[in-house]
Amino acid sequence: MEIAQTAPSAAARSQAGTTANAAGVITSDFETFLKLLTTQMQNQDPLNPMESTEFASQLAQFSAVEQQVRSNELLIGLQAGLQTLGMGQIGSWIGMQARAEMPVNFGGQSVTLSGARHALADRMELIVRDEAGEILQKLPIPLSDDPFSWTGKGVDGGVLVPGIYHLSVQNWSGEEMIEERAAMVYGTVQEVAMVGQEVWLSMEDGVAIPASDVLGLGRGPVP
Repeated sequence: MEIAQTAPSAAARSQAGTTANAAGVITSDFETFLKLLTTQMQNQDPLNPMESTEFASQLAQFSAVEQQVRSNELLIGLQAGLQTLGMGQIGSWIGMQARAEMPVNFGGQSVTLSGARHALADRMELIVRDEAGEILQKLPIPLSDDPFSWTGKGVDGGVLVPGIYHLSVQNWSGEEMIEERAAMVYGTVQEVAMVGQEVWLSMEDGVAIPASDVLGLGRGPVP
């Protein structure tokens, strides 16, 4: 799949437009300033002329503003370059297996997950919630950090309808829940794109996450 690197992003086009506009405004304002200064000098009272230091002060103030705008232009260009570099590096993630806390776009296929086992836990459960936060399934899972498969099938044998689901893992000690944390979901990176100022990844099931949310990468099939 081709990634969105060949054309500038909307944010980059906006920054370029802003830079061009700023440069145009500075040029126009400087010409206007010189015209006003020349007119002021031509029409000053010969009996009470303006001190040369005042002219120098005005020129210095305008020059300082111009330099600040040019510095901002350089910073914007540097930022755009760093973003492009980041896109190029993260673009190599396409086709790799990423591990992150993210929702699952379930369509009937099994999904590989993992949970963090608490040292005091004697059992673990997978909690499946819909987008509204309602719990739909509570499933026993191996007392381990190792990956396992979730098929969408509940303890009653029924399979969830296609949709977005949020998965978490609860650690229990007897009848006391020690902690609940989001499950780690494994998926293949399909696309890399710039969204605003941040790089986002599109996964194979259509879910999109910030690249900064990825906690692990690997090659080959999902564990």
